[in-house]
Parts: sequence; C-alpha cells; structure tokens
Amino acid sequence: MAAISMTVNGKPVSADVEDRTLLVYFLREHLRLTGTHIGCDTSQCGACVVHVNGRAVKSCTMFAAQADGANVTTIEGLARDGKLHPVQEAFRDNHGLQCGFCTPGMIMTAVDIIRRGRANSRAQIREELEGNICRCTGYHNIVSAIEDAAKRMGGAA
Repeated sequence: MAAISMTVNGKPVSADVEDRTLLVYFLREHLRLTGTHIGCDTSQCGACVVHVNGRAVKSCTMFAAQADGANVTTIEGLARDGKLHPVQEAFRDNHGLQCGFCTPGMIMTAVDIIRRGRANSRAQIREELEGNICRCTGYHNIVSAIEDAAKRMGGAA
C-alpha cells in the first residue's frame, strides 16, 4: 500500500492505495470523479486525459502514487463559479460532441493544446488530437470547437 496525497480540482485529498492503482481508477473509484472515462486501458483512446501539474496526461498509464504531491485537474475541475470553461463552451456551441464518451478527454486535451500554443491551424489541431479517438463525430466539429476556443482564449486559430 502507498499513502498518497495530492490536490484534485483544488481540494487536498489523501488515501492509502495499492501500489498498482492507476490514477484513472483512483479518480473514479476512490474520489467518485467519473467524468474521466476509461476507454481502452492502453493509452490509445485519450478518454482518460486529465491535467497533472498543468500538463495533459493519460491517466490510464500513470500510477496514482506517481501523482503523489501533484496538482490534478479533471473535467469536473474546469468550470469555475458555475461558469463553463471557454473550451467547454466552445464544444457546446460548435456541437463538438455526439455520444459524449470521448468529450472529457477531448476537452482536457484541447485545453492543453491551446495552452501550449498548438492550435494555429486545423491541420495542427488534428495532428495534436492524434492521441484521442472519437468514433462518432468525424472530428470536424471538434476541430471547429478547438479553433473557436483558441480564439476565445487568445491562443491562436
């Protein structure tokens, strides 16, 4: 067992977890933050993307103990004071979702893409999304949503 402490969505949390507990399972099962989805368990789909110390990470490939002392943000932590994050608003406004399963990971990845200044063209956005799979939308509206969000946030596109 490992004793871990971290800040998740601005709140300190501590727990004893098995050494092999993946961050995605810690978030979903221990903290009941089920917005982070489990799609493949092999880092192929991106449904589990969260931010660890401000960087997008596939939480199905990181042990919870590796996040000890870290600042973790999940999809539940993006909205502030009842107001959606600009990327969440852009996904809503541009119909950047269909079934919604990939949406939390797509949004968390999009925030990171914009933060890193990698939303300068539709082609660049598509390249940056290669680690996220959507089986419903064909990506057109997702790319449009990220372009829109980048403009709203002053990050290109």
